[in-house]
Amino acid sequence: MPGIPGEQFDVLVIGGGITGCGVARDAAMRGLKVALIERDDFASGTSGRSSRLVHGGIRYLEHGQFHLVRESIRERETLQRIAPHLVKPLAFTWPIYQGARVGRLKLAAGLFLYQLLALGKSRRHFSLSAKAALEREPSLLETGLTGAAVYYDACTDDARLTVANAIAAEQSGAFVMSHTRVTEILRNGGKAVGVSVKSQLMGETREMRARVLVNATGVWQNELDGGARTQRHRGSKGVHIAVPRERVGNRDGITMISAVDGRVMFCLPAGPQTIIGTTDTWTEESPEAVHAAQSDVDYLLRSANAYFPRARLTVEDVVSAWAGIRPLVGQSNNPTAVSREHSIALDGSGIIHVSGGKLTTYRSMAAEIVDRVQEVLGEKVRPVPTDSIELPGADRGAEIERLEREDPRFSQRLVPELPYTGGHLVYGVRREKAQTLSDLLIRRTHLAFETRDHGRSIAVRAAEIVAPLLKWDEPTKSARIREYEQDVGRMFAISGAIG
Repeated sequence: MPGIPGEQFDVLVIGGGITGCGVARDAAMRGLKVALIERDDFASGTSGRSSRLVHGGIRYLEHGQFHLVRESIRERETLQRIAPHLVKPLAFTWPIYQGARVGRLKLAAGLFLYQLLALGKSRRHFSLSAKAALEREPSLLETGLTGAAVYYDACTDDARLTVANAIAAEQSGAFVMSHTRVTEILRNGGKAVGVSVKSQLMGETREMRARVLVNATGVWQNELDGGARTQRHRGSKGVHIAVPRERVGNRDGITMISAVDGRVMFCLPAGPQTIIGTTDTWTEESPEAVHAAQSDVDYLLRSANAYFPRARLTVEDVVSAWAGIRPLVGQSNNPTAVSREHSIALDGSGIIHVSGGKLTTYRSMAAEIVDRVQEVLGEKVRPVPTDSIELPGADRGAEIERLEREDPRFSQRLVPELPYTGGHLVYGVRREKAQTLSDLLIRRTHLAFETRDHGRSIAVRAAEIVAPLLKWDEPTKSARIREYEQDVGRMFAISGAIG
């Protein structure tokens, strides 16, 4: 890997999820020499398998997590300001039914408290009669509907928000590498002084030295630290399914109380689809192999059908199903009750380990982590305005249009009913650090989520488009296509499904 600088870094961040990329951006903006190493693609783990929400955490009010709600609202507003091309307002309707666990008075009180915690930084919620609720969302169950409330949060492209932070870190001077596995922590006298890394695509190995290491590997953390720490995080599995939006008929986001177990969950608009999720169950599954089970899919379908009975959703309606694992710190039989707040711990070898947290609050969490880095380095803590400098990528649409005009081959849609073209793939390689078909079809676009074959039928065509850019010869191109088929087979499989 000749591109790796030989000098010692101030901080080396292991893990290219939203937390690691946020840390790299913050640290680089402070003038530190930064390296960011990701074993696969940026956002290839939990950060790219979320509900795609940047939300104020209204459901956390039930568990008294007021600090987290206040922080989430603040960060939601910040992200809409610094990444308006990636984080957009989304209205939610919360229907109220007779006998519901959260009735009209409880919901009104919760939304009033939510408004107070927002300190004027959120659009005001309002109530609807049953008739007005059905006019707003005509596909909802009518029987027992007593009214509804409308409040506002935000939606995002989780993977591209993560990538934008990696690119911003690089633009501020960080050395950023994906598809590079940390194979060993290098130690001198018990102190961590660097890492050995191996290119996942080329097979080459190198050593990298750093004064401080940050372990931001999320659900892989237990694996990386080799059992050295006494505080272990647990994994909570979150499953989502996507169905054709026309089958559900929701116009905006719908907040639901599952008729199965009383959990708060959502039906979310996502282009041609409705995303239904999420589950929240402890799991011992490997983060590399985690996927939806038939029981998870059945739970989500039953929960949605209770609110949208005319949809009569069945497993045949499911276009895609996927799962991620949340790294939580806490002891409870009910993972929903465990706080989504994070912890930062310095171990005896000088590695800073980050656990917990959520996508919405990644930026403020990253600032706290880099504060700790500077303390360990013996430097004065000097925060930088990551809350006011816009993230890159606002010109993406215009640049893709330019590519399509300049080369007609790039203007053809990859799938007739979806907007993605060859221009999206070329842009992903040239400007968004994509190196594989999975990077492009799962994360730089959502084509794999939005097609029933998860992009298998256009993988060859996609490979032909990007092969010259990535310098793939025929054997490499064939290998990348096989790897893509394996990736989507793992990610979108439904265990226990019949047929």
